[in-house]
Amino acid sequence: MRVILHADLNNFYASVEMKLNPSLEGKFVGVCGNAENRHGIILAKSENAKKLGVKTGMTINEAKRLCPDLVLVEAKHAHYTAYSKLVKNIYREYTDKIESFGIDECWLDVTDSVKMFGSGEKIADILRERVKSELGLTISVGVSFNKVFAKLGSDLKKPDGTTVISTDNYKEKVWCLPVEDLLFVGKSTAQKLKKINVKTIGDLANIDQKYLEKHFGKWGQTLSDYANGKDESPVLKDSEQAEIKSVGNSITTYRDLTSDEDVLIMFTTLSESVSSRVISHGLGSATTLSIFVRDAFLNSSTRQGKLQKPSVLPEDFRDFAFELFKKHYDFSVGIRTIGLSVSGFESFATQISLDGEFYEKKLKLNDATRGIKDKYGNSSLVKGIILKDKKLVREDEEGTSLDRFDL
Repeated sequence: MRVILHADLNNFYASVEMKLNPSLEGKFVGVCGNAENRHGIILAKSENAKKLGVKTGMTINEAKRLCPDLVLVEAKHAHYTAYSKLVKNIYREYTDKIESFGIDECWLDVTDSVKMFGSGEKIADILRERVKSELGLTISVGVSFNKVFAKLGSDLKKPDGTTVISTDNYKEKVWCLPVEDLLFVGKSTAQKLKKINVKTIGDLANIDQKYLEKHFGKWGQTLSDYANGKDESPVLKDSEQAEIKSVGNSITTYRDLTSDEDVLIMFTTLSESVSSRVISHGLGSATTLSIFVRDAFLNSSTRQGKLQKPSVLPEDFRDFAFELFKKHYDFSVGIRTIGLSVSGFESFATQISLDGEFYEKKLKLNDATRGIKDKYGNSSLVKGIILKDKKLVREDEEGTSLDRFDL
């Protein structure tokens, strides 16, 4: 039988901030985006702030009402990435089967490690102690015979706990829990399940499967399997991680966008960022492009279309994005956030054969431009339109990633 762990770093961003700045220890800490640039939502919170009701996704004002003593710290993503790698280095000493589930969570298949290190529970406790003593962070670990229950277990004892869900005790430990605690049962699915009187994971496990399929199609069988512990999905090695399906970026601007020129400035910089990432990942030419818009009233919408020809070039992304925007949006309300993503990748060779020498020359020019930016910085070479309002365009790492992975 497999032995699967799910390790979840507790209050990760806030814990790293307290590690970097010990004066925050014991205080109510909220990690947020740049409030000046209107990224003013809570991204993470300390354990004591969490107990007062502060939640991820809250606005700063909402969080402050619940916790007046909340100390706000601007997110430092580079530090979180660095600590995530250090934690994984510890995990790698016990197995090479490690599958990330976000920056702060991992599944580990330790089936082949128990003979050397002891039971799954013992390995979990070793990992908790090492992460705490060596990095000053804590993890909660679920131990089970499949990924779904291991993930569920890591949520049951926080912070810094180990929970074992076995074939002998899963009905006792799992079936009493709310159905929305089950992996991949989101808010919408939970609401639909409750309409057919499925309120707990046990209800889901015991309801007739055909009845579930009637309401949810094939997904109904998957839900039933998960509730009954029938999850055979493997833990992927780093080298087997799911391929990138699309690449994109979005930016919340310091002021509302109110003109075509504003939007064109944003699509110019976003298209260059996305193009650079597509090329650096070696994904090939994109065939599909989508844009994302959130207005000043926080209403969001997305539009998508097929590029005239597959491409990796930023000017092709920019022009088509702007065309989509002009077709579907007006400025009856100012725009707060705008994004661009591409997908449907084909090999570079296919596109070069379609457009021949002209496309190759454009690729070489784009490569030369990227080389200058890589050497001297993004601001060393910019399109003239960006100079109209340089404050609209911040360094790419301040944007919000829309990269999607097939999990």
